Amino acid sequence: MLGNVWEWVNDWYGPYSEDPQTNPQGPSSGPYREIRGGAWIYATDFVRSSYRGYVTVDNPGFGVGFRAARNP
Repeated sequence: MLGNVWEWVNDWYGPYSEDPQTNPQGPSSGPYREIRGGAWIYATDFVRSSYRGYVTVDNPGFGVGFRAARNP
């Protein structure tokens, strides 16, 4: 799934705690949303699930998408 488009995730972008975490949460609000995974138009260095970027809500830019998911 990586490398097709950036995945727009539900988290707001911000610093994480330095403590080890599973599924770390960012801030509860902010000016930027987090994106992950790289897109086909960017360098291969960005194509990994741990790579984080950010976009504004009103202008996510080129190469950003989302994944529809549900809990069973």
